[in-house]
Amino acid sequence: MFAPVLLPLAGQGDGRTGRDRLEVLEALIAAPSFDPLFREDVIRVERDHPAYGWRCDVVDCERAAAQGRGLCDAHRTQWREARAAGARNRPEFVKSLQPLKARGGHLDRRMCVVCPHLPAWSSYELCFLHAGRWHSYRQGWLKKGVEVRFEEWLAKARPLPSFGQCQVIGCPYTAEHPLGLCYRHVCAYRRAGEPGGAKPTPNWSRWRAERGKPVTITYQDRMRFECWLGEAELSRRVDGTLSLLGLAPLLKAEIKWGVFHHTQVPTDGAFWGFLDIQRMVDHCRQHKVGALADLDIPRLGTHQQRIARRMLEYLRPLYFTREDTKAAGFLDLDHFGVRMRNRQSFYDLTSISQGWLRDLLWEHIAHRLTADPPRSDVPLDNWRRGCAELSAFLEVHAPDGGHQPCLLTGQHMLDFVADQRHRSRTGMPFLAVRPRFRAKADDEARAIASPDAVGRMFNAARVVLRRALETGESERIGLQRAFIIALPFGGVSTGRRRPFSDEIARALADERNLERLEGFDHEDRGLRDIWETLVFTGRRGGEVLNARLDCISRINGLPFFWHDQTKVGNIDAGIRIPERLFTRIGQRQAKTEERFFERNGRLPTAEERKQIALFPRRGANRSFRHGVSHSWFGGSFRSWVVDLEVCGQAVPHQARHTLATRLLKAGANLSHIKRYLGQVSDRMAEHYTHLASTDPRLEEALQAVWVAGPGSAEPGLVLSTGENMTRAQAEALAIDLTRRSTPAEGGFCTFQPVVNGDACPWNMDCHNCDKFVLSGADLVYWHRKREQWRMLAERAPDPATADFLHEVFEPTARAIDGLEKALAALGLLDDALALDLRRPQDYFGRIWATAFRAQDLARHTTDSEEDA
Repeated sequence: MFAPVLLPLAGQGDGRTGRDRLEVLEALIAAPSFDPLFREDVIRVERDHPAYGWRCDVVDCERAAAQGRGLCDAHRTQWREARAAGARNRPEFVKSLQPLKARGGHLDRRMCVVCPHLPAWSSYELCFLHAGRWHSYRQGWLKKGVEVRFEEWLAKARPLPSFGQCQVIGCPYTAEHPLGLCYRHVCAYRRAGEPGGAKPTPNWSRWRAERGKPVTITYQDRMRFECWLGEAELSRRVDGTLSLLGLAPLLKAEIKWGVFHHTQVPTDGAFWGFLDIQRMVDHCRQHKVGALADLDIPRLGTHQQRIARRMLEYLRPLYFTREDTKAAGFLDLDHFGVRMRNRQSFYDLTSISQGWLRDLLWEHIAHRLTADPPRSDVPLDNWRRGCAELSAFLEVHAPDGGHQPCLLTGQHMLDFVADQRHRSRTGMPFLAVRPRFRAKADDEARAIASPDAVGRMFNAARVVLRRALETGESERIGLQRAFIIALPFGGVSTGRRRPFSDEIARALADERNLERLEGFDHEDRGLRDIWETLVFTGRRGGEVLNARLDCISRINGLPFFWHDQTKVGNIDAGIRIPERLFTRIGQRQAKTEERFFERNGRLPTAEERKQIALFPRRGANRSFRHGVSHSWFGGSFRSWVVDLEVCGQAVPHQARHTLATRLLKAGANLSHIKRYLGQVSDRMAEHYTHLASTDPRLEEALQAVWVAGPGSAEPGLVLSTGENMTRAQAEALAIDLTRRSTPAEGGFCTFQPVVNGDACPWNMDCHNCDKFVLSGADLVYWHRKREQWRMLAERAPDPATADFLHEVFEPTARAIDGLEKALAALGLLDDALALDLRRPQDYFGRIWATAFRAQDLARHTTDSEEDA
C-alpha cells in the first residue's frame, strides 16, 4: 500500500549505539561464529554447499546446475522432454542420465598442468596459452604426416609467469595474459576493437616470459584502455564464485553478513543463487552504491529485489533497537517476536508526516503487538491508513502543517470529519490512502472514498487518539482533549455475502463445468479438489488451502477431515465428510506424494506428512510446507466463473453461507451450526445462516420449551417439546404469548381475563396458579429461588420446620427439574444458564413467545397413539 523505505540512508543517524555501522559489521565478521568462507572479497563455495551449492544432480556431471540448483541446462532439457512424454519418476530418470563433461571454456577450478597458477581451459588441462601452443604444434606435424605424442610436448613445455589479478574492476579471476586480463576479458577486449591499442611486445612468451623477464606493454592511448577496464562487463557464470571487488567497504561488509546470515536461518525454500547475488552486486558497483540502504531496489530484477530486501531485513536488528525504529519512523516486527503471514518484518510509518502522530501510532501498534498480537496485518494497516489520512489533512489545513499538536483544536477535527464525509458523498479520492491492489504504473493512485471506508478511517484514527488520551500521552505533548473527542465513531458495517442462488449453485456443481475448472489448473495443483472440499465442508478458505497431507482418516469406519481453525484457535479439528470427498482427497494425497518423491527420491515420513501441505504451491517451496495462495485460487476461480457466464455474484466464501443455510433448513439449530462451522458465537452463526421468518421449517425449529408451573397438577410437565408435528397441529396447539399471555414474576400468566386487562381473581398468587408457566429464560431466576429456600431450610430452628419448607418448595423444585431436562434435551441448557436479567424485549422473541397447553399436548399424544 505504501512505498516502503527499508532503511534510512546510510548517512542518516548513527544506528543502534552511535558507532559506525561498518565497525559493527567488521566486529561481527571477525567473530569466531562467522564462517571464514564468507570473509574474503572473492567468495568461493564448493559444488555441494548446503545453501549455495551449484552441482548438477546427475552423478559425476561436470557442468553447473542451471540457476545454481537442480540439473544443468542439457539435463534439464532432457527431463522436460521426458516429462512431456509422460515420465513422472524424476529420481529414477536422473539416475538414468549420463554425466557430461564441462563444455569448452573454464574447467571446474582445475589448474594448468604446465602453469599451476593459471586455470585450465581444455580437456588436456592446459591454460589457454599453452592450449594454443599445443594445438599449433600438433597441427604443424600433422600436415607433415607425423603423429606426435602429448607427453613428449608436455615434457618440453615451460611455465609462464604469473600476471596477477585481472585488471577489470570486480573481476574475480586470475589474469592469463600480459595485458593483465583473464581469458574472457582478452576475448572481450578484442571484440571491442582493442580500445587504447594496448599490446605486448612481439614474441613475448618465447623471448621474455619464459626467460623470467617482464613483458613490456605499449599503448596508443593508455587512458582510454584504463577507461575500458572500468566499463567492461563482468563475465557471470555459475561456478560458485561471488566477487565483491570494487564495492564500497560498508556495502561489501553488508553483503558478506547477508550471505552468511542466510545460511543460519530457515529459508522456507527461498534459494539464493550466486548468479543473482552477483547481478545485484554488479548493479551496485556500476551505480556506485555505498550501502544497501541507498540501493534503488525497484530497478533490480525480481530475484535480486527479493535478495536485497531480505539482506536489509537481516541488517535491521543490527542497526536499530526498538526505540531507534520509533525515531526512524518504522517498526520491526522481529523486535516483538511477531511474524505475520506473507509479509516482511519491516512496517513503514513514514506516510504520517507529523512526528507526534507517528509516535502515537507507533506506541499503539507496539502495545498491541506486545499485549495481544493480531493474527494478520489488517488491523495495523487500518490504523496506519486512518492516521495517514488525518496527517495529510492536517498538513494542508492546520497551522504549521499540524506539526505542533498544541495548536490543534476541536474545530480542526470537525473540519477533517466534514471533509471526509464530503469525499464519501461525492465519490472523491482520499488524500493519502491508496488502493490495496493497484498496478505498478499507478503508484500515485488514491483510493476512492466511500461511507464504509470513511467509517473505518474514523474508527482507526479514533482508537489511536483515544489510547493517547487514556494513557496521558496527549496531555504530555499538549494535544487538546477537544481535538480527540471531536472524532466520531465511524460505525460498523453489517454487510454479508448471500448464499448461492439455486441457478448459480447448479452451475458451480455441474460435472461438465467442474471439468472446465480443471482446465484452469495448468500444473494440477488441486484447484477442483479445493473447490469441492469448500462446498462439501463449508470450511474457511485458509483452512482448506493450508490443509496438511495427513488430513483424512477413518474413525470407527467413518471418514473425517482434519484441519486447523486458526481464526478461532481450534487446532486439528475433525469433521465428517462424504465418501466422495474422502476418495478425491486420497487421490490428491497420492499426487502430492509423487511430487515429493520426484524432488527428494523418497516418500515422506509419518512426521513429514503432518507438516507437508496437501496442495503445495509451486515456487520457493522445497520443503513442501506452504500451501497454494489465496490469490492463486481466487484468481483461477474468478476466471472460471467468468468463463461460465453465470448471472450474479459468485465467490468461494459463499459456499460457507450456503452450507449454513442448508443445514438450518435441514433441521439443525444454531448451536449445531456454530459447532460444525467452527464459529465463536451464536451471533456469527446467525450471520451465516441468513434467518428468514417465512420459512415454515424454521418456525418449527424455533418452537419454545415451556413447562408447567409449581401450582399446576403436574409441575415441570413439558408443554412444548420441540418435536416435529404437522403445521395444522402446531397452529392448533400453540399458545402465542405475544397475544395470549402477560409477563409475570418468573414466567408468564396465560389466564385470559387477566391477559385482557381484568384483575386477577387469585390476588396475583402466580406461583401457586395452574395458569402460570415457566420458560427457559427464567431458569436463572428459579435457581436463585431454590437457593433462597435452601438457605431458609438450613436456618430453620428445628428439623420439622426444615422438612416443612422442603415440602412447600417441592412442586417448584419439580418444575425447575423438568425445565432443566427439557432444555438439556435440546442442547439449550447452557444458553439458558447464561441468560440473566431478562429485558422486556425478550418477552416478544419468537423462541420464548410460543408454548402449548399441557392438556392439548396430552390429547395430541393420545390421538397419535390411537392412529398408530
